[in-house]
Amino acid sequence: MATILQSIEILSKEKGIDAQVVLDAVKDAIVVAARKHFRTNEDMVADIDAAGAIQLYGVRRVVETVQDPEHEISLEQARKYAPDAGIDQEIRIAKPADALGRISAQTAKQVILQKVREAERETIHSEFSGRVGELVTCTVKRIEGQDLMVDLGKTEARLPKKEQSRLESFTVGERARCVIKSVEKAGKNAGVIVSRAAPELVMRLFEQEVPEIYDSTVVIKGCAREAGERTKIAVMSRDRDVDSVGACVGMKGMRVQSIIRELKGEKIDIIEFSEDPVVFATHALSPAKISRVTILDVAGKHMEVIVDDTQLSLAIGKKGQNVRLAAKLLGWKIDIKSEEEKRQEVESQMAALVVPGAPVSVLADFGLAEPVIEKLVEAGIGSVEKLGSMTPEELEAVPGMDPEWIDSLLQSVHGYYGQFETAAPVPEEVVPPDEPEQAALAAGAEPEAHPEPPSGDATVPPPVLQAAEVEGSESDRIGNTD
Repeated sequence: MATILQSIEILSKEKGIDAQVVLDAVKDAIVVAARKHFRTNEDMVADIDAAGAIQLYGVRRVVETVQDPEHEISLEQARKYAPDAGIDQEIRIAKPADALGRISAQTAKQVILQKVREAERETIHSEFSGRVGELVTCTVKRIEGQDLMVDLGKTEARLPKKEQSRLESFTVGERARCVIKSVEKAGKNAGVIVSRAAPELVMRLFEQEVPEIYDSTVVIKGCAREAGERTKIAVMSRDRDVDSVGACVGMKGMRVQSIIRELKGEKIDIIEFSEDPVVFATHALSPAKISRVTILDVAGKHMEVIVDDTQLSLAIGKKGQNVRLAAKLLGWKIDIKSEEEKRQEVESQMAALVVPGAPVSVLADFGLAEPVIEKLVEAGIGSVEKLGSMTPEELEAVPGMDPEWIDSLLQSVHGYYGQFETAAPVPEEVVPPDEPEQAALAAGAEPEAHPEPPSGDATVPPPVLQAAEVEGSESDRIGNTD
């Protein structure tokens, strides 16, 4: 027992927590074990003197009339332990600490471990909560199921399966660079959670690899990532003489290639940032070529992107990956359509604008009763065109339709369409001027002989003869030729 203070000092240094916290944990453990040993609920306190000896006391309040013997004591009894005791004072009654046996020691040990563990979690949380998103180098310590436990130096951290890239696999003792994802204070996964799948990992790697990003000449404006597949990162230069994309790529791609090697071959798209969402969307959907971008809703951040038919699959990407990453990077909802899909959509919209036809109410002018019109409208038959396309059997199936109304209904429809039917004009037959005989034959007359016209100033009869003019007796026709 004399070395208990030394043990507390060693434990506090090992766990990185304050020695007073461990000392208080030991005192609380002794009190819990004593209550269990003495089978009482009275208030107790424990103390450790400079020599390391444990002192155990029961605490009671001095009252005139005792109502709770476990927590109260009369003045007469109190003065047996403390001659100067007074009303409402608390006195300590010494209890034998040596009476605590092996079971009490085990109970105290469990309480001490629990208290130390809680103190350790509190220390870890206060130290790492402000370091979320920081890049750290850790060593794989052990494997627990699909999760990896890594060593951060002062403490252990957990690398869950969902925070690992599918391209990676680690063995015990291997070093890995991760970002601190979160710090859990309580729960099953209490402690530090690190990640290899977070977008912050790519951003921290670029900050280490590209000096222009480290000195803020080039700024990372956003990053969208699907670990093990592809990453899109948007950068912007604050210096007009510095190319942001070129600075991240490096000479012959050396800078970005080192990051790709760290990520085990993950593809990285470096995109130039733009304040204009249309321009930014055009860059974000690369390598596809965009025909045009339309903003559908600025407040709702919704846009429509039109691409050529040959570029549609490239813009969407494998399983929608390209457009999904672009939407994450922009923070907008993106609808991608091909030129053919957009054309069909416009045609359908134009077709929807066509006037549906005349309402059935116009049939009232053609003798259709008002109750019949009401029944048709209730059944969803609102136009004459739709009514005219229905058979008598379909009309009889209309709810509330009286079979006697069918004939008057059909007559009204016929009357409506009859107003548009006019007699087609018969074209007048014109006889060509050089075919008078054919016209005469068509009228039933015999062919007519035309003598040579007399010389001089005699007039020549008109060459065109209508069928009505050649009717008459044969003598008349001969007389006309003399």
